[in-house]
Amino acid sequence: MANIITFFRITAGIALFFWPMFSPAFYVLYIAAGLSDMLDGFVARKTDTVSEFGSRLDTIADFVLVAVCLFKLLPVLPVPAWLYVWIGIIALIKIVNLISGFAVQKRFVAVHTVMNKATGPLLFLPPMTISVLPPKYSAIVVCSAATFAAIQEGHFIRTGRE
Repeated sequence: MANIITFFRITAGIALFFWPMFSPAFYVLYIAAGLSDMLDGFVARKTDTVSEFGSRLDTIADFVLVAVCLFKLLPVLPVPAWLYVWIGIIALIKIVNLISGFAVQKRFVAVHTVMNKATGPLLFLPPMTISVLPPKYSAIVVCSAATFAAIQEGHFIRTGRE
């Protein structure tokens, strides 16, 4: 069941490509994808179906949703250049984590740290709060958490702590 929820997030993330930003359909899909992100791990733990496959699938689903949202949001929001640089640095850290995880452990490593889990809801908030909080301010909070989470994830991967 948890993997079905995660597959739904991938499908919803891809479907976001086809709806205009900030339209009712966009928000319905976006909220459903966000809720599925919180629900799949909970269901896996409650039903004792946590698996390596599910963990990897969750990472892929997170990547798809974040990539689609960045692709859709960045062109329509007033984004300062420093934010693009910061997002690029976070992406670079995540890529280094993937490479070093494979180099150290000889397998794809997906570490779901507490900070990674806390960053998920923060990533979800900016499109929901755009009418009350300029994106550059919410981006500082999100990027700070995402940077810390990526560095922590890299540390855990390289030290073998999962």
